[in-house]
Amino acid sequence: MPKYGVIIPSAGKGERFGGGEKKTLAKLDGRPVFLRTIELFLNREDVCQVILAVGMEDIAAIKSSYGANLGFMGVKLVEGGTRRCDSVAAALKQLSEQAAYVAVHDAVRPCASHEEINAVFAEAVKSGAAILATPITGTIKRVGESQVIESTESREGLYEAQTPQVFRRDIILSMYADPSKLSDDVTDDAQLAERAGHAVVVVASSPLNLKITTKADLALAGAILKSRPAKAVPKLGAFEEAKW
Repeated sequence: MPKYGVIIPSAGKGERFGGGEKKTLAKLDGRPVFLRTIELFLNREDVCQVILAVGMEDIAAIKSSYGANLGFMGVKLVEGGTRRCDSVAAALKQLSEQAAYVAVHDAVRPCASHEEINAVFAEAVKSGAAILATPITGTIKRVGESQVIESTESREGLYEAQTPQVFRRDIILSMYADPSKLSDDVTDDAQLAERAGHAVVVVASSPLNLKITTKADLALAGAILKSRPAKAVPKLGAFEEAKW
């Protein structure tokens, strides 16, 4: 069975969430969003490591409030950067030698299903690089600065990228080997793979694997999780106790 290292970047400012609260720390069914997300990967036999990358301004607070939880879960905490790609790069430096594949998953995407994770993990083994994405079903309008519609775009072949995004170890390490290529316009890891010439396979997924951006998304995520069969909170000690 191939082993996967999971990187969870959580260093974003989340300015659209509002209320002065970080969306990663907002409570979802009584637990912070980022912990609910981490729980997706605990107790999986194929996951050998989970790395949480948080911003410099948050690392002390995370250690103080949740350090014991993360330590017992075996989650490694690292200091991320101002950009998503910087956080992933920092986490890759701590990647376990056991990890043959690396999955990058948004800290604010707690509703990925077990079946979706299984599917994208399996596809990455076959192709080397795979992501979850959902087909665009709405009508797409291109809008100008004055908020006037300029054109109606075809949605044929358009997908909204989601996570996990999973890569063979050598592929993702090569993607991040040259820091000069980590430009500000890079919004996900698949984009880096594309630029490096690696084919990335899309595994069709559900819109329910939503990314929490606003407080309305938080309420929706809560409803999605409550609609699913109840599962026990993962046991502590899923990995070796983390050392910081």
